[in-house]
Amino acid sequence: MNPLFPFRQIGDFHITALSDGNMAASLDLLSGIKKSDADVIQYRAGISEPANIHINCYLIRGPGRIILVDAGTGPLNDMAGQLNANLAAVGVSPEDVDTVLLTHCHPDHIGGLLDSEKQPVFKHAEIFLHPLEAQHWQDDEKMKIADARGQRHVERVRQTLEAYAPKVRLFNGDKIAEGILPVWLPGHTPGHTGFRINADERCLLIWGDIVHYPHIQSAQPAVSILFDTDPVQAEETRRQIMEKAVSEKLIIAGMHLSQAGFASVHRDGSGYRIFYSEKE
Repeated sequence: MNPLFPFRQIGDFHITALSDGNMAASLDLLSGIKKSDADVIQYRAGISEPANIHINCYLIRGPGRIILVDAGTGPLNDMAGQLNANLAAVGVSPEDVDTVLLTHCHPDHIGGLLDSEKQPVFKHAEIFLHPLEAQHWQDDEKMKIADARGQRHVERVRQTLEAYAPKVRLFNGDKIAEGILPVWLPGHTPGHTGFRINADERCLLIWGDIVHYPHIQSAQPAVSILFDTDPVQAEETRRQIMEKAVSEKLIIAGMHLSQAGFASVHRDGSGYRIFYSEKE
């Protein structure tokens, strides 16, 4: 195991946070907060590039299993795309991965599933996603009303699922492996899903895109981002899961946390506060 990457040991599972890099974005994507207020929160949190969104993927290694949660941006653009190099750094090749769990199908989560020739990268892996997520991206009516950028995203999702078609599996609520359960977290997308890993008295929740700007959206959970399919539902889910994280003292992992990869959530006034912890 490579100690240079943040990790947590939960029972028999070794969970490593693998950075895919940063995605250039803008605080103007947020609604429910003034940009000046968002800037202040980022500044006080010590973030040097306040508009960038960091991307994490998570590698879960356990008895006879090598599981990847999300696949980063891949060759889609000129940003991020560091996942494969970081997989290699921890001694894992794409051929070693037996399962890919998808939190949802936005391009910075599925882009790494196909190579530049649009062929599967993880040739031996089963791909798991929520049935509502698959249904959402296969909906022709939604495709018709999407803008050009949205239509490209839909086409990419369909292309990816088709490339992996024989190995695509839909969640039915059952455990993925002993100790790993999918957790439906709707709002960001209809089938947005987290993954809860339980062992003894410890519990880690990979919560996907509950937040894109962790410090802002924990302090003010009502703040939504343009990418939310249903901002009202996303806010409700965010508040519920943050309260659960506090009350159950969950270890949190998230695709847009910092490169530290793991955090805890604490109540702070009318909102919450995220504390990163880089050590086990």
